[in-house]
Amino acid sequence: MSDIEFEQGVNEAIEAVVQASTRITPESTAEVRQIVLRIHEPAIYFLEGQSIGVLVPGPHPFGNKNHHRYYTIANAKGDDSGVELELLVRRCSYIDEVSGEEYPGIASNHLCNAREGDKLTLTGPYRSPFRIPADKNSNLLMLGTGTGIAPFRAFMRRIYDERRDWSGKVRLYYGARGGTDMLYMNDLNNDLANYYDQKTFQAIQALGKGVLGDEADALRGGVEQHAAEVWDLVCSPHTHVYLAGMKKAADEFDASMVKLAGSAEQWQEIKQGLIEDRRWSELTYI
Repeated sequence: MSDIEFEQGVNEAIEAVVQASTRITPESTAEVRQIVLRIHEPAIYFLEGQSIGVLVPGPHPFGNKNHHRYYTIANAKGDDSGVELELLVRRCSYIDEVSGEEYPGIASNHLCNAREGDKLTLTGPYRSPFRIPADKNSNLLMLGTGTGIAPFRAFMRRIYDERRDWSGKVRLYYGARGGTDMLYMNDLNNDLANYYDQKTFQAIQALGKGVLGDEADALRGGVEQHAAEVWDLVCSPHTHVYLAGMKKAADEFDASMVKLAGSAEQWQEIKQGLIEDRRWSELTYI
């Protein structure tokens, strides 16, 4: 993940206890778990959309004492005895570029293997790079895949909770490998009925095509199906762009924008303008 910063004054390790761990995808698909953690310390304050660090004790390859990985908080609620956090975690693996062998992802497997009552070590919280623009007329273009839905759900809840007079367009493009992956959207769809302003908000959910299609390909397809609106939003000086999820999704979005812009050079000029105006935020992982 990128652009993670320490919350001021909060940088020590925190102990959390696993309250529940539930697989939310079928056995035939990639494993994604909804993990609920309890921190028995009421003085610690978390917000949805922030990230936490997960420390996995070593030793690890290359002699690392600990392995540190960031995860976005999907839900957070506190009471007099502490705080409860919810994470969405995909069990990951990676291919060694030298040997070609597949190895389990350290942090994701540490979390997915944890069961009720297990203790985990956390750090943070860390601020999200996603900021609510000061101008209520700003357009928000959000693009995500997989567990990238977590920061957007929290982000939009904040917008409509804190800025009830929001009048700019709010668009979410979300790519999924198949229909079962839309489980990520369950909480968001419930929120649509209860929290979001239907006049300004619209979610576009796209599925991958064929056996080889993945969520990043699906996102690109959804964007290209709505190319006119996406291009108008990107070119507007009132639009802020947010990307979350797989790094490949950001690459696929770039590829779509190159086609619309007419050349890679033209798109890079537009994108650089968004970055310089602080209207481009990216929270992606490999």
